[in-house]
Amino acid sequence: MKFRTGLMLGATFLTGLAVTSPSGLFHAGSNSFLQSAFAAPASDTATEQHPQAKAADDSPTKNHAETYRLLTLFGTVMDLVRSDYVEPVSDKDLITNALNGALSGLDPHSSYMTEKQYDDMMTQMKGEFGGLGLELQQQDGHIRVVSPIDGTPGFRAGVKSGDYIIAVDGRPVDGVPLDEAVKKMRGKPNTKISLTLVRAKTPKPIILTLTRENIHIDVVKSALYGRIGYIRIAQFNEETEKALVSAYDKLKRDAGGKLAGLVIDLRNNPGGLLDQAIKVSSSFIRSGAIVSTRARNPKDSQLWNAHGEDMTNGMPIVVLINGGSASASEIVSGALQDHGRAVVMGTRSFGKGSVQSIIPIPGNGAIRLTTARYYTPSGRSIQAKGITPDIVVKETREDPGFSMHEADLEHILKNQGGNQTKRQPRNDLPSVAKDIPGEPPANWPEFDYTKPETDFQLQEALRVVKFMANLPAPDPVASLPPVKTDAKKSEIKKKP
Repeated sequence: MKFRTGLMLGATFLTGLAVTSPSGLFHAGSNSFLQSAFAAPASDTATEQHPQAKAADDSPTKNHAETYRLLTLFGTVMDLVRSDYVEPVSDKDLITNALNGALSGLDPHSSYMTEKQYDDMMTQMKGEFGGLGLELQQQDGHIRVVSPIDGTPGFRAGVKSGDYIIAVDGRPVDGVPLDEAVKKMRGKPNTKISLTLVRAKTPKPIILTLTRENIHIDVVKSALYGRIGYIRIAQFNEETEKALVSAYDKLKRDAGGKLAGLVIDLRNNPGGLLDQAIKVSSSFIRSGAIVSTRARNPKDSQLWNAHGEDMTNGMPIVVLINGGSASASEIVSGALQDHGRAVVMGTRSFGKGSVQSIIPIPGNGAIRLTTARYYTPSGRSIQAKGITPDIVVKETREDPGFSMHEADLEHILKNQGGNQTKRQPRNDLPSVAKDIPGEPPANWPEFDYTKPETDFQLQEALRVVKFMANLPAPDPVASLPPVKTDAKKSEIKKKP
């Protein structure tokens, strides 16, 4: 991955990330520092490189004066905190907090990373990190679970998307910055931790005891149901496309060369690397656009096309998504949907339509900066809107009582540019689509991830793909075989 131009699509903080204070970036001990640093105004050439800024005010001198005034204000505030705050505060902490605020105030996905956070993010992208395996976001001062990662302590303990974590080991975390809350959840493997959760429609807080462990992300899991293959993609990291191809090849062998269809499960997949989303999409699409990005500077905009192969040779595909499917997951489901290559089922996706560049600052960590919006092959932006399934199927009959979408976050990017025409319902859906119920029957068993027969969305997806493959109707759910997994676990590989 080339990090100056490497693009990421993940939307959340993980409980495997460490948070430490970075080395001081500079010493802003007084207004005299700012005066000496900015006494000479920048050249007009710098203004010419940013036409948007120049358009706002044609007077470079006035712009420089305003910048100087604001930097002087920053120094004044630092002096006041240093002299009058109730406890001593280091310049390092003040500057780190300022950087965090400056970037996180732009949009929910831009942030500053210390050296330790940057190293841990690199480890996460390679598929292994320590913690509980929860994808978290902060909203209005509250810590909210976006999704638990398959097979992790949080997943096994029953933490659900939309839960709010209000205490860690009995100590409240409401109002605590997200990175500090994450730090409290980390610890040595095999140590205990308790989480206090608030869940919609549950009258009392839920207290769960979990055991920390080194998290090994099962990037891909697979199972075979008769002649229908099931592939679960949990995350888009450096191993995803290779793991996908390996899982598909194994399904073909297990089916004796008679594999007839696929269910691709992207539910609760929070995203990851853009290049992996493009490779996964290209594995099923022969030609045409996969995704395009549009940056502030038109010369930085890009378009990616399919590489000319469909490894399934046109096999029927159903893609499952939900509110926890974000960014890279939405690129894949949007591309397959726009090309008519798959039927998308489930519930509306998260709606993160922006791209982040990871820009290292040698010796001082890195920044994650939103640098572009992305668009599906038809030119749609899913920013704050998400992917709408072709067939809507809810996981349960219950009203979730909360929202789990980009549109509910603060200071989000607007949905702009691209094709703003309202997407029309597809007219190429299989006739069985009209017979698919939008929610489970009243007597449907509670979902248990170890029992695929309790997964209503999966069962309906199998029904649709079997119909598309002209196979007999599915057997009763009770007769379904247990999942046979083909998990590809990522390994940490140190770069030279």
